[in-house]
Amino acid sequence: MNRLPDQLQHHLRLIFVGTAAGQRSADLAHYYAHPGNRFWRTIHKVGIIPRRYQPHEFPSLLERRIGFTDMCKSGAGMDHQALTSPIDRPAFYEKMLQYRPEKVAFTSKKAASLFYGRPTKAIALGRQPAEGDFPTVFVLGLASRRRIGSQVCAAVAGTGGFDETHLRVARKPDERGIIRPFGTSCP
Repeated sequence: MNRLPDQLQHHLRLIFVGTAAGQRSADLAHYYAHPGNRFWRTIHKVGIIPRRYQPHEFPSLLERRIGFTDMCKSGAGMDHQALTSPIDRPAFYEKMLQYRPEKVAFTSKKAASLFYGRPTKAIALGRQPAEGDFPTVFVLGLASRRRIGSQVCAAVAGTGGFDETHLRVARKPDERGIIRPFGTSCP
């Protein structure tokens, strides 16, 4: 049983991939539905979406060629609860090859570690090395407030009103430790 159905179609610009649906998201059948979740605010601030959407509006993002899925489709709750359910990595891989998005953005190192089959500490944030026919992959630090700006900006280059030329990295981190790409409106 899928706790939160995929929001996918062919030729998306970007697919956000979480670990598993949070309990509130599963209960409401809306991605990133918990009121404390920074996802919707962040993707608006960095220009992926033109306004701050509410979780129940996630289906309308298909019109903007943005989709959603999770690595664990049958579990829900916090990772330690949800991940008692099985992860079907081959099915996820085939799904991405079938739908052919331009970019896949894992919203956490945990989600990426489930895909790559490596411990979380072995997963780097940012753009990942190319893997054959698979779409371009990014690992975001959405759960970490200090990493939100730079990681989301890097991951969505070309999908939110700016392109790769805006990703020249600043020489020093700001007062909060964030290194921001030039020419972006990162939080």
